[in-house]
Amino acid sequence: MSANVFASRLARLEGKGFTIRTARDVLLESYDAAWSHSTAWAILVGGITAAFLSFWVASRITRSLIHMEQIIHQVALGDLNERVPASEIPELNRLGRSFNRMAIQLEDVEQRRRELITDLTHELRTPLTIIRGYLEAWEADKLTPNLEAYQLLIQETRRLERLTNDVQELSIAEAGHLSLNLTPLAIKPLVDRLIQTLSAQLDDDGPVLQLDFPANTPFVLADSVRTEQILMNLLSNALRHTTSGTITVQVTSGDHEVWIAVQDTGSGISDDDLPHVFERFWRSKVSKAQSTRNTGIGLAISRRLVELQGGKIVAESQLGVGSTFRFSLPTLT
Repeated sequence: MSANVFASRLARLEGKGFTIRTARDVLLESYDAAWSHSTAWAILVGGITAAFLSFWVASRITRSLIHMEQIIHQVALGDLNERVPASEIPELNRLGRSFNRMAIQLEDVEQRRRELITDLTHELRTPLTIIRGYLEAWEADKLTPNLEAYQLLIQETRRLERLTNDVQELSIAEAGHLSLNLTPLAIKPLVDRLIQTLSAQLDDDGPVLQLDFPANTPFVLADSVRTEQILMNLLSNALRHTTSGTITVQVTSGDHEVWIAVQDTGSGISDDDLPHVFERFWRSKVSKAQSTRNTGIGLAISRRLVELQGGKIVAESQLGVGSTFRFSLPTLT
């Protein structure tokens, strides 16, 4: 093609009076040879360049993949602090970020597992120590069995049973394997039953349980058993910290939800402690000072049960004035 163009150009030059007819064939052969030679060099140089670039790119990808494989191996061995560094290759960089997010989640799960084991060990140690101490004292004839000691052993045994059940239920709830039977539920009969049951167990000088329930409160879509469990946990918590005064269950309707609040006039929670009330095994300084026998898991279970039913739970408190725990449940419409 190039030779034809060149020949056409020579013909136009000859038409203008140039005499290069004798050199025509030689020039065409020279051009053809030069073109073929340059083409061969272009192919050779292009091939070498492409091979070099391919090798260079492959080397960079291979090094990055080998480094990533080493980090994955370290994470598999338990070193969850390892992270894949950023890469200049966009695809590998996205893969590295995804792996780092997974490693962060695994690290969080592992941290929670360690905290659970630590807290559970601590909570189990106290009742086991009491039970063992009495049994060893009786065996060595250092202490005479009496009704008060038997009652204490029964109390600590029940505490162990509650702790075991609560931990098992919390574990199932946090794993999302807790079965729920969501049906239309009227709140008032449930609350009335709980208040009647708990009021019968209170002393005359104890707190008064009362209900604030609007007549037009809609039905909620909830599990009746789990909702009763949430309310029982909140009411029991209020009773532990309210020696006198009132505990009010207040129900209000919102936008496609019903809020149920348990308000008490008890000891209250400090501003420093309030953010931790829904954590597992957490107990306030007041609770620890009073040596209450709660497991410290009830509020954590309540929060998870509320969330599983599509609601929210919040806590408000003022030290020395009282506390309010409120949670929401979705309505039918």
